[in-house]
Amino acid sequence: MERSEVERKYKWKTEDIFASDEEWDKCFADAENMLDFSGFEGNLGSAESFALFCDKSEQVGKLIERLHLYAHMRHDEDSRLAKYTSMQAKAMSLYVRFSSATAFVEPELTALSDEKLQDFCKDPRLKDYDYFLRRLIRQKKHVLSAAEEKLLALGGEMYSQFRNIFGMIDNADLKLGEITDENGNSVALTHGTYGVILHGTDRALREKAFKQYYAAYIGLSNTIAATYYGNVSKDVFLCRARGYGSCLEQALEGEDVDACVYRNLISSVNENLPDMHRYIAVRKELLGLKEQHMYDIYAPLVSDADLKLSYEDACTLVTEGLAPLGEEYCGLLKRGFSEGWVDVCETTGKRSGAYSTGIFGLHPYVLLNYQKTTHDVFTIAHEMGHALHTHYSNENQPYAKADYRIFVAEVASTVNEVLLLKHILAKTDDVNMKKYLLNYFMDTVRATLHRQTMFAEFEYMAHDAVEKGTPLTVENCNEMYLQLNRKYYGEAIVHDPEIAYEWARIPHFYTSFYVYKYATGIISAISIVERILREGKPAVDDYKKFLSSGGSDSPVELLKLAGVDLTRRDAFDAAMKSFRDTLDTFSALVK
Repeated sequence: MERSEVERKYKWKTEDIFASDEEWDKCFADAENMLDFSGFEGNLGSAESFALFCDKSEQVGKLIERLHLYAHMRHDEDSRLAKYTSMQAKAMSLYVRFSSATAFVEPELTALSDEKLQDFCKDPRLKDYDYFLRRLIRQKKHVLSAAEEKLLALGGEMYSQFRNIFGMIDNADLKLGEITDENGNSVALTHGTYGVILHGTDRALREKAFKQYYAAYIGLSNTIAATYYGNVSKDVFLCRARGYGSCLEQALEGEDVDACVYRNLISSVNENLPDMHRYIAVRKELLGLKEQHMYDIYAPLVSDADLKLSYEDACTLVTEGLAPLGEEYCGLLKRGFSEGWVDVCETTGKRSGAYSTGIFGLHPYVLLNYQKTTHDVFTIAHEMGHALHTHYSNENQPYAKADYRIFVAEVASTVNEVLLLKHILAKTDDVNMKKYLLNYFMDTVRATLHRQTMFAEFEYMAHDAVEKGTPLTVENCNEMYLQLNRKYYGEAIVHDPEIAYEWARIPHFYTSFYVYKYATGIISAISIVERILREGKPAVDDYKKFLSSGGSDSPVELLKLAGVDLTRRDAFDAAMKSFRDTLDTFSALVK
């Protein structure tokens, strides 16, 4: 469809941000006129002066966030519209100028003694910044001089261009063509329809879609490899400029996450790969295939049990499934569905996939490309988890502490998915549906835990190669990726030549070392859900403390509020056991 064909109730309300583009222009001018921070430079040695700086910085930051959110959302509605591409670039440019104008702050603060900064932490006027100041004390050795910080800040617009270039390739320039479905109808192959086909029962159509979809990426693979190499090189540059030992170290430090969490994830998943190989072998047997290919990996093992729900019915089911989180939580869900938080339909030029976004002082937003599949029902639950995490944090934290770290961003979303699955599983007496849902859970763990950990290993290998002076090319990216695919999926599947190019289609690789947090997210979520279903209200109350904590402390410490300690192997091993037990139950049912 074109966007003009979509009913108003299925579109998000961007007018809640700005009533018109003209209002955006006026706000832009206002923010631009507030960028002079020169009066604070050289004068941050007192708590009073720093508090005044923080007040002004918050005012400007809030305006720029509104400007960027509006432009970003309007651009994602239809990436073909140059006007919103331009507005998004202007908002980013304004942010870069803001960053440059305030680049003196961290060097100036780090020049102060630890004792002075600790006094700042205790000052009531700076109570919203105590966590920021504590982290600054720990990171002092990585903060450069004022001139050097300003120079790095001026590069901010350039740093984001690799992600923007890939976004334009993936959403605007990629020609996927048309494909003939099982009824002889010619339909456009899009990111959305590709997912539907791969989850379908027509194997010939799956193979055709798989080869045609990857052919589009293979045709642009040299350009994509150069873009990804640029993104990784940017990471290496910033890592070395700030004196970190590796890009991974820089990323974990930026998240305030102990490296043992990453090690726990990799070691736990690798030690338990035999269970994943067994699952892949079970899939091959149940599908009755002499050879199982990568385009078979999403094929349903249980027929006639997929949830084909209208958007409204899907929202009702999601609300019912999340009832254990209480009336308040479900009331917020209903508000989101009815008050213009969600953009529902896939349209020409619209950004693919799904996400949640939001800013302080305004309700969150969710972008969907809804199709009538089980996957997309769970996507609603997933993205609304993000949205309500944002809502609770914004409602309960000051601006300086409201924005939670990426590390915990996938926890709330995955809690919702696991709760919804357990709800559907518990209420059905249909053995076929039970088998379907057990299979769905295993596929969720495979995609969210195992696959994302495989992505994380690829990212580590790619960054390690560039750190050691090896440029990234199509050939070595393919070699690394195919090696990992073989390790994670085992011998019960054919590792098709096209799958070596899968790295070329992953948008999250342009937000480096993001994807492993999906894996730690589902590990945390499984623990939280089991506790909620076991203990009820006390566990829900603890979980809401976590949702309301924003970025007020280390994300690993904040997860402990909900009863999850990722510095230990317990939660990791419990998630692996949950997958293994589900596989055992499923195997018994199908036999």
